[in-house]
Amino acid sequence: MNDVKDWVTELVSIMARLRAPGGCSWDQKQNHTTLKPYLLEESCEAIDAIDENNMDLLQEELGDVLMNLVFHAQLASENDQFTFQDVARTISEKMVRRHPHVFDKTCELTAEEVEEQWERIKREEKAERTSVLDGIPKSLPSLMRAGKLQKKAAKVGFDWPDKQGPIEKVEEEFQELKEALNSGIQNDIDDEFGDLLFSMVNLGRHISVDADHALSMANRKFISRFQSVEKICSLRNLTMSEMSLDELDAIWDEVKRGV
Repeated sequence: MNDVKDWVTELVSIMARLRAPGGCSWDQKQNHTTLKPYLLEESCEAIDAIDENNMDLLQEELGDVLMNLVFHAQLASENDQFTFQDVARTISEKMVRRHPHVFDKTCELTAEEVEEQWERIKREEKAERTSVLDGIPKSLPSLMRAGKLQKKAAKVGFDWPDKQGPIEKVEEEFQELKEALNSGIQNDIDDEFGDLLFSMVNLGRHISVDADHALSMANRKFISRFQSVEKICSLRNLTMSEMSLDELDAIWDEVKRGV
């Protein structure tokens, strides 16, 4: 435990030196806003490492995420707002406060009861929130945010009783999208396309499919198959850009069949 504490202290010290006079010119130019893309990117790289079940890479990527957290804390510390220790203290206190069944030993709860307790305590802490939809980050990926919005609404009864309702809603929204396409009005097309996506997320929730995860799997499958098409074309001395869609589609079908 002492070794862990020492390395965290060392990281905080390194970041302070990078920001200090005589440190790194790039680090000295950064602020909370300019660092936002890096926090998102490093978090995504950590998720990739989890998906690949690569623990060595995960260790490295979590370090990059931690560095970003320390960087933001350092910026705040320079403005006498908070320090990394304050960040660690705040989350430690929150974890204890939101797990009374563990730290107060008041009772034993199921996983579902723990989640309900967490939400109740969170509502008590965030009394200034007036809507059940408050508190969902605006910067979440849109598919994830849609799912969280729907899940929050469902907690107060605003939900279909079964999957049939979402299925019919998807069909309705698809028809409205086709009508918008026929109109040629781009704003209407955008609007109806968004409604269709939102409805698909809702259907996914009712059939135990996480829309963001499902799309990620579809992306990976497309990459794998497309790269296989590229390899086949290369082996056959074919130039993809000079081939017809029918020719490319035939090779795509080969890949799907595992030929």
